[in-house]
Amino acid sequence: MNEGVLSVNDLPTKIEVRGAKVHNLKNIDVDIPLHKFVAISGLSGSGKSSLAMGILYEEGSRRYLEALSTYTRRRIKLGAQAEVTSVKHIPSALALRQRPSIPSERATVGTMSEIFNVIRLIFSRLGSPVCPNGHRLKPSLKIAEAMSRSDSSMGQLTCPECGAKFQAFSAEDFAFNSDGACTNCQGTGMVREIDDSKLIGDENLSLADGAVASWHLPGRNFMPNVAEQAGVRIHVPYKDLTAKEKDFVLNGPQQKFKMDFRSGTGRVFHDFNALYENAHAAVLESAKSSKSERAQKRISEFFHYSTCPVCHGTRLRPELLNQLAGGLNIAEVTDLTLGDLTDWKKKVLAELPNNMGKMAGSLFKEFDDNLRPLLELGLDYLTLSRNGNTLSTGELQRIQLARTLRTQTTGVLYILDEPSIGLHPDNISGLLNVFRELVSQGNSLVVVDHNVDIIKNADWIIEIGPGSGDEGGQVIAQGTPDKIITNPHSKIGPYLNGTAQLMARKPVTKAPKKQIDFEVANYYNLKDVHVDLPVNQLSAITGFSGAGKTSLILDSLVPAIKAQGTGSPLPKQVRKLESPLKEVVSVDAAPIGKTQRSTVATYTSIMDNLRKLFAAQPLAKQKHYTPSYFSYNNKQGACPNCGGAGIVTLDIQFLPDMQQVCPVCNGDRYNQDVQEVKWHGYSIVNLLKLDVRQALPVFKDVPKIERELKLLEEVGLAYLHLGESTPSLSGGEAQRLKLVKHLNHNQATTLFVFDEPTIGLHPLDVKTLVGVIQQLINRGATVVTITHDLNLVVNADYVLDLGPRGGKNGGQVVAAGAPSKLIADPHSLTSKYLADYWHRYQN
Repeated sequence: MNEGVLSVNDLPTKIEVRGAKVHNLKNIDVDIPLHKFVAISGLSGSGKSSLAMGILYEEGSRRYLEALSTYTRRRIKLGAQAEVTSVKHIPSALALRQRPSIPSERATVGTMSEIFNVIRLIFSRLGSPVCPNGHRLKPSLKIAEAMSRSDSSMGQLTCPECGAKFQAFSAEDFAFNSDGACTNCQGTGMVREIDDSKLIGDENLSLADGAVASWHLPGRNFMPNVAEQAGVRIHVPYKDLTAKEKDFVLNGPQQKFKMDFRSGTGRVFHDFNALYENAHAAVLESAKSSKSERAQKRISEFFHYSTCPVCHGTRLRPELLNQLAGGLNIAEVTDLTLGDLTDWKKKVLAELPNNMGKMAGSLFKEFDDNLRPLLELGLDYLTLSRNGNTLSTGELQRIQLARTLRTQTTGVLYILDEPSIGLHPDNISGLLNVFRELVSQGNSLVVVDHNVDIIKNADWIIEIGPGSGDEGGQVIAQGTPDKIITNPHSKIGPYLNGTAQLMARKPVTKAPKKQIDFEVANYYNLKDVHVDLPVNQLSAITGFSGAGKTSLILDSLVPAIKAQGTGSPLPKQVRKLESPLKEVVSVDAAPIGKTQRSTVATYTSIMDNLRKLFAAQPLAKQKHYTPSYFSYNNKQGACPNCGGAGIVTLDIQFLPDMQQVCPVCNGDRYNQDVQEVKWHGYSIVNLLKLDVRQALPVFKDVPKIERELKLLEEVGLAYLHLGESTPSLSGGEAQRLKLVKHLNHNQATTLFVFDEPTIGLHPLDVKTLVGVIQQLINRGATVVTITHDLNLVVNADYVLDLGPRGGKNGGQVVAAGAPSKLIADPHSLTSKYLADYWHRYQN
């Protein structure tokens, strides 16, 4: 062997990370096996994602991109260099994040999975085109060859019946994002129309008092005065206006009227030429001129979307639907579920002549390669035409994962953050099959997850902890699942070996005094569903993805209770609602704030109270410092170098932007003058560096701040620093922080809805969450959670299971009752898994 050439046996077998200090990681050294399935476990906020995303992904992707040309690198956003001494033997890395970006309205399951691309080819090569005189041509090799030409004769066919020459539809013609788009809706399948019922906010009000809702849009507040110039009475209730006056308000011509106009500053313009905009025009003109996202969101409330009358929602030009394959047009195929596509494939193959077998085999191999991982991941209920922006986070991530698997790469490090999101326990085996296939293709796989079945199937487990925040950031256990099970330091070990205690509260066994009684008549796959949910208890809504959980709770119950609280009509699909509840609070795990200027102190009332506290100090009064001086978001208090951000970004030509701690304030955000003001020997910077636990004794005599700190401690966030950036918090931390503001009040008339609340939560964190939910219940709240997490389900008072599966096979109540009842007598797939899970543990 040549000197210096490595043999297979000498190739690296592990990624060597040394001196990792990203976020709360405490200068750790850790080895990650290559070409294995590695699971990273730990409490929420322990540092798992810091290791997986902050080091492995950032370094793996950055090093790969740095190998590209300078020209290319300038057009790609490179990650910053991770705070780590060294990372050796790391492959190029791809990450599937916990929260994929939301697709546009033009994306569908078909386009995102790329199956639609293959179907377009199948229609153009294997379909039955129709000549201009209406004769249908049977699929033939001659047609397929014509569609495969690359010159000007591509797609030119002659009808064998009438001899008419015509141009057949190509694969590009069947694309609704290109040549095939319906000219009326431009390929979206929907048209936007003004909802007349939204234009008049309250017909009991006069025009002068604001009856016309669209005249509340910016720049239209003087329209009542213009209408008065035109002869419309503006001081009587809108409902008492004549039909002619109402028509002028809604549809009057756009013309100018001379009038005296008083601006918002009080200045009067005499003989002002005011242009009249009726209620409809006010919305349309605002939509054209408004640029901000906030304004457009407000304007969109005046519109409703309806199915395009030309393409009837298919997105395609109507003439494209004449061509068939397997007896269906392309719109009918995209309305099939993924699970039904295999039957359609058989019909297409059955109508082809024998000499087309090779071409069909090639096309359908790609079709099968696209479809198989989606079916394995439990997405059989989705239709190809389903809009991408209606999919859940878990569904988006699984489509992304399936696409990744299909590429059949080798030598890549895949990093997956919570891939079990939205997965029913029955789908976990399919996900594990996908993991094994990725590894068998020669890749390395690192998965951050809390699902016990995923972790115990890993080749190697790395556990970060022992706690969260400053109490985490260390490797507390690592090894094979067998070793972790017996490791006394492991937090996940008891859940792997069946010794963990699942219960975090005592479920209610007696019948509830009050119930939410509601019925949904006909909505997606829900058909005449009647549900009774207990008031002042914890209910878990379970079932397969696509079973109807979101349709029932988020799309029906939540808006119905909101409507009932305001006296508005119920949603059309809600046939009945009897409920003592008046308000709804939806709690998700989305990040809080978009920049690091949002902190724990600013999100709560702590920052406002701190600013007032410091403004009241003698030195502050002497210097005339108002509370605004003690905000790093204001010029008076911010460090002049970084503007209160605490960091500065350096634009280095041909290299990625580099962020560094501000050299003037050292990351403290404030200018030196403000820091000279002290309270009990502390500057405001000193206090923001304290964690909640350290701050409690400091503020024992400041009730307003102490109360907020105690609430943060109650929800298990005592380790967070007051100045900690909220966008960097994990999903579980963000969720609990959002609940803090609701723990001060009686919640007897409030419904709290949690959608997949255990995203990012270790089983021990789930127990903490259950404790917080119990506090809400103690304050009178009713809690409904949509979940697949069996740790949460066993702690519920009532379980409502929808199914039996997803899509057209869902939409029914298949099991309902206390968890103990469902465990003792399991009828649904969910309750069988619940029973199996329960019996694993020594409870």
